[in-house]
Amino acid sequence: MPIPAGFALVVAPRYAHWRPDGRIGGVDTTAAAQTVRTLWDAEILPSLQDFIAIPALSPSFDDAWAANGNLDAAVEHLRAWIAKRNIPGATIEVVRLPERTPLLFVDIPATDGVDNGTVLLYGHLDKQPPVGGWSEGLGPWTPVLRDGKLYGRGASDDGYAGYAATAAIEAVRSSGGAHGRCVLLLETCEESGSYDLPAYLEHLDDRLGAVSLVVCLDSGGLDYDRLWLTTSLRGLASVTATARVLTVGQHSGTVSGVVTSSFRVLRQLLDRIEDSATGEIKLSEMNVEIPEDRLAELRATVESAPGSVLSAIPFAPGVRPVTDDEVELFLNSSWRPTLSIIGASGMPEPADAGNVLRPFTTLTLSFRLPPTADADAALEAVRKILTTDVPDGARVELTRLEAAGGWNAPALAPWLRSSLDTVSDTVFGNPWRTMGMGGSIPFMGLLAERYPDAQFVITGAVGPDSNIHVPDESLEVAHAVRVTEAIVHILDAHARG
Repeated sequence: MPIPAGFALVVAPRYAHWRPDGRIGGVDTTAAAQTVRTLWDAEILPSLQDFIAIPALSPSFDDAWAANGNLDAAVEHLRAWIAKRNIPGATIEVVRLPERTPLLFVDIPATDGVDNGTVLLYGHLDKQPPVGGWSEGLGPWTPVLRDGKLYGRGASDDGYAGYAATAAIEAVRSSGGAHGRCVLLLETCEESGSYDLPAYLEHLDDRLGAVSLVVCLDSGGLDYDRLWLTTSLRGLASVTATARVLTVGQHSGTVSGVVTSSFRVLRQLLDRIEDSATGEIKLSEMNVEIPEDRLAELRATVESAPGSVLSAIPFAPGVRPVTDDEVELFLNSSWRPTLSIIGASGMPEPADAGNVLRPFTTLTLSFRLPPTADADAALEAVRKILTTDVPDGARVELTRLEAAGGWNAPALAPWLRSSLDTVSDTVFGNPWRTMGMGGSIPFMGLLAERYPDAQFVITGAVGPDSNIHVPDESLEVAHAVRVTEAIVHILDAHARG
């Protein structure tokens, strides 16, 4: 098909569409698209593949992270790449506080005449552990580009973010647009709960200035057909609980019926927290009233992307979702608390199991909390339940306690809503939609408290089949390109808004 006059085709393999030439705000749309594509093809993809090869495990998964040096290597890799971009006036610094993970701080001055506060662009460079089960030919530290996807740990979560943010700033400038002062903040502790970040925010407070827009690229959406905005994030409370009943295991034929089972002790304690028949969490500290505006957004999302909540879930044969009501499923995964048992110890493999009443059972409990729940209060409620009136006087030990608050986005400013309308239609060919994210990005809650008047654009290239945190993590490159292009226009709209 010939390209009609007045149109340009932006090549994005499975997701190409026609878009009008011209300007959005101060940005030449064709020039911006060309700059972004050229940067991704020639500069970003080769460097991102090298980044994937760095096993930069988050500190929770690598006790010897400082000695191993992989987080430092990841930071240096991005620092060197951004430095080669030669953005006028940019300063690039690796910030290191004692005993804390490193952070990359990039400060880019505003274009002439723009003075409307700081744009804070956020991403992270630490990674989840590799885990087993990667498909043939793929691996966590082996970058593979196949059928438009880049595979490897950290590709979509979210090693691409620093590259995309830098490319967006370059494209604003090359296409005649404007942007405010931009600060790029890339941390190395996010997958561990961002426990080092508050100290860095305090340390950098004067240098950050008045933040008026936050752009986070550590999120995504339910399809690759539009721009998705995350409007809420669940919080997190987790604890590792050990129930101990013996100093050493004993023959089950001798002591069972005399000594309580450590597994049964934990099962009884968990029954105080969760209804095992429904999964409902019984603690008032973990339940909140769901805002009406979020309910309305959620219903619009279900209407625009029916079936998306289930489309990428690898159910075992015969397994059904907990309900057929998609709205309820979305509420369950974004605004209701849940419990997952994510680790266990004290139990041998079945092939190694003898007739022994085991001395202890350890379970790691991970609670996802509603965005507006008090995470510290929720964790304290769990602590009390697990250690009060324990059945048969069993000894319960709690370790690895963690709490991180959720986040609920402020109302969109008129300039931002108008920009999102235009950008999603122009760049993606479909209206933008919102979603509540079931995971956590602790940084957002921290920023919302520190900068209550800021606008938030929480988006990203993660899609329904990105497989973050699990085997075969991948980045849909064409979608990442379009997300980058969308940020170009949002930066320009902020400068003019």
